[in-house]
Amino acid sequence: MADIDVSTLDPDTPLRLKLAASLAFPDGSMTESGLKREIERGRLECERIAGKTYVSLNDIKRMRELCRESRRGSANTSASARAGRPSGSSSTEQTRSAQDAARMTALALIERSKSTLPKSTNPNGAGESLRR
Repeated sequence: MADIDVSTLDPDTPLRLKLAASLAFPDGSMTESGLKREIERGRLECERIAGKTYVSLNDIKRMRELCRESRRGSANTSASARAGRPSGSSSTEQTRSAQDAARMTALALIERSKSTLPKSTNPNGAGESLRR
């Protein structure tokens, strides 16, 4: 790979992914495949010219801003928080609400099914009609 002085490079110059990764992450912590994953996730904009993928150093800068974690936000890293569901009491309230709705539906179905039983059926046991 050619030795390029990043300070003289226009930050909007299109670069192949391997070169862009080596310039933007000189410690080798980001690779071409890592940049491809960020493109797939929609965090890194790219240009496709003649079947080749290019990014600029400015594109990588914007990607890094999108990937930056806020220090002001909650330290909650629970699975429900990552999935976009609230945790704690509001999560419990939603669960209770869903359970209450399910219980009401079940009770309504039970009530409707009682009215479909024939009058001669004994719900406590069988054979009452045989006594006649």
